[in-house]
Amino acid sequence: MAHFGVVAPAFYSHFKAMQALAGALIARGHRVTFLHRPDAGAYLDDARIGFHAVGGDTHPPGSLDAVARRAANPGGPLRLRRVIADMAGSTAMLCRELPGAIERLGIDAILADQMEAAGGLVADGLRLPFVSVANALPVNREPGIPLPVMPFAYEDSERARRIVEGSTRVYDWMMGPHSRVIEAEARRFGLGRRAGLHDCLSALAQVSQTVREFDFPRSALPDHFHHVGPLRPISSGAGPDPYADAMPEVAPGRPFVFASLGTMQGGRYGVFERIARACRRVDVQLLVAHCGGLNASQEQALKRAGATWVCAFAPQRAVLERADAVISHAGVNTVLDAIAARTPILALPVAFDHPGMAARMVHAGVGLRASYRFTGSAAMARLLRRLLDEDSFAPRLQALSGAVARAGGTARATDIVEQALGLAPATQGARPHETAA
Repeated sequence: MAHFGVVAPAFYSHFKAMQALAGALIARGHRVTFLHRPDAGAYLDDARIGFHAVGGDTHPPGSLDAVARRAANPGGPLRLRRVIADMAGSTAMLCRELPGAIERLGIDAILADQMEAAGGLVADGLRLPFVSVANALPVNREPGIPLPVMPFAYEDSERARRIVEGSTRVYDWMMGPHSRVIEAEARRFGLGRRAGLHDCLSALAQVSQTVREFDFPRSALPDHFHHVGPLRPISSGAGPDPYADAMPEVAPGRPFVFASLGTMQGGRYGVFERIARACRRVDVQLLVAHCGGLNASQEQALKRAGATWVCAFAPQRAVLERADAVISHAGVNTVLDAIAARTPILALPVAFDHPGMAARMVHAGVGLRASYRFTGSAAMARLLRRLLDEDSFAPRLQALSGAVARAGGTARATDIVEQALGLAPATQGARPHETAA
């Protein structure tokens, strides 16, 4: 059995996806330890998983909150540059601190989130096997495919290819501080030239929370890239949902809408207020889950604006199974859960890969997109009415939901990790859920 080290960005959603994979590996007899700045350990709530703090001198306890606030509200170019500087500082710290920690802990292999370059850089530098995990949209680059952060629709034309090339150059210029850290650390480890996240991926195995049918048409993914669908705790080992009590008693006869902006964007009261007013216009029942971003006074104000129920956290998958539509920031977890539940989506993308998720969602025909900043309640109500009334979304959701169900999820990802590292018997390669990627 192996001791896995997990290297991921210090964000709640990334840690939770990796925690699901870690739990499955532990259930098969392996050991798993997350490694990051001291504050990040608070994101883990599985006592079986180890956490080893590194970088306390430059990233001391109490400093992560400010980083999370900046990431949640990148705003204009100056704020965005500060977020990129935070990314660069985290990668530099991890590249500096991880080698010693890995040696002391006796770690055999790395699970590296695609969004943290240090995982792949350190693993390659130490000659350790590693598997890349795309918990957001995959960063794998391909001509003609817009980057995850770009809002562009897919189009097979020379014009579209020029747009992709131009936007990629702009992105690479903006990411210069992070790229320079990656280049410097690659040189220090004696590796070939690397300049971006896409240069730090595993040559053994890469797994993604997406499914092939959801992404834009791709033809250049490596053979060891696997779409496995959402990484969620395997039910046999998971306890009861701690937010089950927040499931409302939905009255029959009126549509039910769920609204969530995820853990990082849950403090956007103004967006939730417009959502509530839009739902009042179309006479639907609305559950708002703000993930702790709002206070009690704001919760009551949302109810006055049109929300039926407001809570911090809700049992998302159970709510989506019951909902007639969901209004979301287009985070990967909410979108994939909605697809699995066959629930149409109104996407209000904010930052990071939200624009790319929304573009792929519209391309797949499972929802509509609007501006979180500029779309008013009247326009939002019209879009919501389309989701509730038009019959074009249901067959596409049905097909994509089937793709998610067949992808294998956490169990298949665990198989892939074990097989890539030579930890599983050959007979494990033919598990019932295994399908071609």
